[in-house]
Amino acid sequence: GVFLPGLGTFAMVQEQFWGEKEVFTVRRPVFQLDIDGAYLQEFMFQTVSIPGNAKINPLNYRWLSQTTSFPRYILEDCVRESILLYSFQLRNRQHPSFTFKNIGILSCQDDVLCMRFYYECVTGLESKASWIALLHT
Repeated sequence: GVFLPGLGTFAMVQEQFWGEKEVFTVRRPVFQLDIDGAYLQEFMFQTVSIPGNAKINPLNYRWLSQTTSFPRYILEDCVRESILLYSFQLRNRQHPSFTFKNIGILSCQDDVLCMRFYYECVTGLESKASWIALLHT
């Protein structure tokens, strides 16, 4: 998993679901929101629990710097400012979507804040029982 301070944690959970004749163990993406409560007073959002044994790392700015050719301090400032801007827009009753390339979209509709994962993100984690993972994501 990856932790973005001020926004939340992206992780992968493994769960078991019972079929008619067998048990399916599937991996699926989850997002645990971690925005300051002052910004979320008027919103509903799903509470997601990430298991305590899940390996969660901070965003790897060094790797991002190497792959984008931007200095690390610029990337850190850009991420921090983007999260602050998104939080302020929520607080001011604006409902922008926050897009994460190859992952999904964090959006707010009818005062419900939710993370919608792209089909490819879900099926990329689970090839054996992807339809079950899609239904439960």
